[in-house]
Amino acid sequence: MTTKPLPHLTPTGTCWCGCAKKVGTGSFFAPGHDKVAEAALLAAEFGSSVAQLLHAHGYGPGHSVSARAVAEGVWQKCASCDYVGAPASVANHTRKQHSPTVTEQAEGAAR
Repeated sequence: MTTKPLPHLTPTGTCWCGCAKKVGTGSFFAPGHDKVAEAALLAAEFGSSVAQLLHAHGYGPGHSVSARAVAEGVWQKCASCDYVGAPASVANHTRKQHSPTVTEQAEGAAR
């Protein structure tokens, strides 16, 4: 979670992407429609450009949004390399990239 205060949002029973579909209790979106809304917002506000979105919020090569996520405690850094991501993503990365079998294979290929 972010450390900045966010407003409390209440699901309305209708999908927030604007499609007007009914959704279950506690849901903001029909399945997959969160990504529809995300893509529509990116298109409408930033010409479908993630670079434009980052720039509009002050991020770019000299100011890393990934480093900010780690500093805010909402993302983590892999203990074995420079990979960063959500905690579940780092755990998955660590299991796949730094397991004893993967490490042994990499060392064998280097010989």
